[in-house]
Amino acid sequence: MIYTKTGDKGETSLASGQRVAKTDARIEAYGTVDELNSWIGLLRVAVCNSQNELEWIQNKLFNLGAELSEAPGEWIVEADVKQLEAWIDAMQAVLPKQRAFLLPAGSEGVSRSHVCRTICRRAERRMIEAKASAVALQFVNRLSDYLFVLARYLAYKSGEEEIMWKK
Repeated sequence: MIYTKTGDKGETSLASGQRVAKTDARIEAYGTVDELNSWIGLLRVAVCNSQNELEWIQNKLFNLGAELSEAPGEWIVEADVKQLEAWIDAMQAVLPKQRAFLLPAGSEGVSRSHVCRTICRRAERRMIEAKASAVALQFVNRLSDYLFVLARYLAYKSGEEEIMWKK
């Protein structure tokens, strides 16, 4: 059954079995990671050239949620961070040099990528509060970089002009 009634009084269980308030830092962290994962699913609707990458990322975000809920095992590893860096490097190799801060705007795919990036940054802040592992923090930090570069890459590939911030 989908409902257990065990959370009706504002508590939930971590994978470790520990009962905590639904406002606990770990719950806030993996709830924000879950929100990010849903937004990345919506981003996938708007872009088709990054489907495999984004699906991989969604799976890793489920792994991250497992880690944050204290499930036993090694869920996010250094190789995951390196994979994001490789994708970032490949996209940046074809992008023009960034000359100014960019407004988070553009086509639907570009804009959705920016929304994902900002949620990713919030997830990172929540994970710091939850005292997440160093590699998990590296992963979300690199993921927000990936999402920023993806926004730029999508704009570049579609011939969109990036919208520069004007002081």
